[in-house]
This record gives sequence, C-alpha cells and structure tokens, in this order.
Amino acid sequence: MTGFNLDSDTKKKLLEFLSTYISENKKQLFDKIIEYRTRHITVVLEDIYQPHNASAVLRSSDCFGIQDVHIIENRNTYEVNPDVALGSSKWLTLIKHNRSKNNTLDAFETLRKQGYRIVATTPHKNDHFLDDLEINSKTALVFGNELEGLSDIALENADDFVKIPMYGFTESFNISVSAAIIFHHLTEKLRKSSINWKLSDDEILDIKLNWVRSVIKRNEIFEKEFFSREMRK
Repeated sequence: MTGFNLDSDTKKKLLEFLSTYISENKKQLFDKIIEYRTRHITVVLEDIYQPHNASAVLRSSDCFGIQDVHIIENRNTYEVNPDVALGSSKWLTLIKHNRSKNNTLDAFETLRKQGYRIVATTPHKNDHFLDDLEINSKTALVFGNELEGLSDIALENADDFVKIPMYGFTESFNISVSAAIIFHHLTEKLRKSSINWKLSDDEILDIKLNWVRSVIKRNEIFEKEFFSREMRK
C-alpha cells in the first residue's frame, strides 16, 4: 500500500499516525524547518565523480533550505558519502537522471517543463556575476565536475551563466565552496524579496511525510498497520 499514490486526505492521516512515533521536539523541528524550504532554486550536479565534494554540496543544500538536488549520471555514478553529507541526504529530494543516452539534455528538458531557467555556473562565461543574477523565475543552478567543469552540451543548452568574482591567481573555487557561496547569496536574496518562494501545502505534506518516514525504524511496518486500520473502517 505504501508505494501507491495517495490522496491528500490519506497522506494527512498517515502523517498524523506516523508522527505519534516520533518525539514532540522532532515534530516541532520539522514544522520549523519546512517553513524555510524552497523549490524556487534547485541544484543540478553533472557527472560529479568525487563523492566528498558532491556530498558537501548536499550538506550545503540542506543548510540553505534548497529541497531538490538533481544528479546527472552520464559517465560517473554518484553515491552519497555519509561522513561528509552527515545525514543531509535524507532531508533532501534527490532526483537521478541516468536513463538516457544524454542525461544532461534529459535533465534540462525535465526542469524546463517544471518552469526552471537553466543557469550554468562557470568561470569561463561573462554573462553575469553573482550579484547581477536575477532570480525572479525558478532557477536551476548547474555545477560541473571537479576536473573538466560542465560539459559542452550543458554549456550549449544553458539559458544563462553565472560566475563568482575572483581576485586571486587561482582560476576558481572547488565545487563545494562555489556551491556554498552561491547558495548563501541567492537564498538570502530570495528571502528578502517579494517572490513567492515557499513550498505549496501539497509539497509540504509530501516532504514532511518523507522526513517522518526517514526517522522511524522499519516505518513500513507502521504504515501497514495504518492501512490495515483504514481498510477496516
């Protein structure tokens, strides 16, 4: 039953039922944190092969309230490094793109259908410095791998480009530092704006349900109990 699509009323009842198995402090923390979550900005990682850096990006995404991280796997498969991510992955929605001949184009098409503008992060283009980047529309920030940066296909198909101002000899920050700087700047800008950046009620319900599931050991047993009760009503 737990794998089926559920209507909102059933989800609410399930969330209420499962919430009885977590502490009051945890419930209050979920209520507090969800208010700062956003999908107005999303993160895209293309072919990241160093799990240390990619997991650090997940940690920063969680810290700055960015809910979704899209992971493009063309040549490299990504696995979370638990020592670096420190559990952040279970609070995020991770979407892997790994089923097409070119997963970068597939990911971009999916994001555009969801209303996102594709913004490539690269020191090699001069479109916008970070301060100048507009975020009035939904924005997908795309980061390339540590050695080669973004692929030519990603650069050719991006809608816009952004870079961090640099004042030293080194050409660029590593991916995890770049991501943290950009996330901090843009989420602060977003929250000080009049943009409607918050999650919808349905999104909040889905995410909180996943959070509760993630902290209950063998949650599927309790869900079976819930659906068994519902069927007897």
